[in-house]
Amino acid sequence: MTGIAGIVLSLLLLMYLAYRDVSVLVLAPLCALLAVVFDGNSPVLATYTQIFMGSVGQFVKDYFPLFLLGAIFGKLMEESGAAAKIAEVVVRAVGVNQTVLAIVLSCGILTYGGVSLFVVVFAVFPLSRSLFRQADIPRRLIPAAIALGSFTFTMTAIPGTVQIQNQIPMPFFRTNSFAAPGLGCIGSLIMFGLGIMWLNAQAARARRNGEGFGEILSSDSVAAEAATNDDAGNLPAVWSAFTPIVCVVVLNFVFSRFVIPNWDAAYLAEEQFGKTDLNKVQGTWSTILSMVVAVLITIVLHFRSVDKLKISLAAGARSSLLPIFNTASEYGYGNTIKNLAGFVIVQKFVTGIAPGNPLISESIAVNSLAAMTGSASGGLSIALKALGDTYYQRGIEAGINPELLHRVASMSCGGLDSLPHNGAVITLLLICGVTHRQGYKDVAVVSIAFPLVATITVIMLGTLFGSF
Repeated sequence: MTGIAGIVLSLLLLMYLAYRDVSVLVLAPLCALLAVVFDGNSPVLATYTQIFMGSVGQFVKDYFPLFLLGAIFGKLMEESGAAAKIAEVVVRAVGVNQTVLAIVLSCGILTYGGVSLFVVVFAVFPLSRSLFRQADIPRRLIPAAIALGSFTFTMTAIPGTVQIQNQIPMPFFRTNSFAAPGLGCIGSLIMFGLGIMWLNAQAARARRNGEGFGEILSSDSVAAEAATNDDAGNLPAVWSAFTPIVCVVVLNFVFSRFVIPNWDAAYLAEEQFGKTDLNKVQGTWSTILSMVVAVLITIVLHFRSVDKLKISLAAGARSSLLPIFNTASEYGYGNTIKNLAGFVIVQKFVTGIAPGNPLISESIAVNSLAAMTGSASGGLSIALKALGDTYYQRGIEAGINPELLHRVASMSCGGLDSLPHNGAVITLLLICGVTHRQGYKDVAVVSIAFPLVATITVIMLGTLFGSF
């Protein structure tokens, strides 16, 4: 019982202090080692250097290329004006009166095309602020609109998304990013539809109550808005703005379905290549190749100055470091907890839930660990590292298509991850100039409640009809 108490205490401290803006890089090892002390069965220093840091290194080794390429691609799209052009096109298409829909779709297109979630927040917020102010919609709803477009269906459910949360399950279930496309589309529509209805209802309610945009903050940076307006005439053509996004999606599909599966990769069974097989790496490889091509296309289309390109590449590379090390630290925290005696009790309880349907157990396990770490990718990585083989074997025995296991795992990590200590949520609210008290309720509804509804629906449909 002491071990379980230590796990709970460390988790509560992690959530509370992260909520108070203490760096996860500092919190994760300290909270993990606190749980180790309570457990009393493991040496503290050895756990830190051999388990915690070993897990951090493993996560960086496995996923750094995806974080790096995503951040560079996002920065190039931002600096070239392509991201702003896409947002402008979407606003014109749906109309300025559909403010919430315009922002959600802008975020959705960018994240589906591979732009990092963090980059999207920075890129879309100035436009969001301007549109919300013109429509006199409360500022507190901006974070929820951005979260709906960035942290939900395009992150975990829509087939082919190259966000890391859709990439992690691939080696565990021998799948690619287009796993269970029909169910993924259904889940996406549920999140999108319910989210839009909720935000529009909240905006209408605020209008009835006489609540408008609110005061203009000094942090709104009038100069930044002026610069955005000045650059409006210098934005790239529509076709050149959308081309890199389309290339990411199309090439990822072609590489994963038709090109890489036909490669002779018997050498992967050798020791030096990790004794693996092509099924486990083809999803990652297809994403890397499609992102590399998209980056090159973006450079060719939008960059004429070598100096500007060098600055953008360096800025993009730097911007990948904090997200991956934050996530890796949360992964190290969860992996440390996983090795404690108290976690064995938790694991037995979770895997014992609905023994006849591993989809339910998998969803609960991933959601629980995403909540513990405050990270969708961190919680998903830990859950599948510990239980991925178990769920794969149980799924095969139960006649469940691994693609369905992939989609449920991916969608599950996008539920309870968005608790108040989530790094992306904290960053989003900070950028938007909104406190947790003002904006978190709506963020939680669109990024926790509705994704959970969508996941439950997909589990029910998958149980009844199988993967499609």
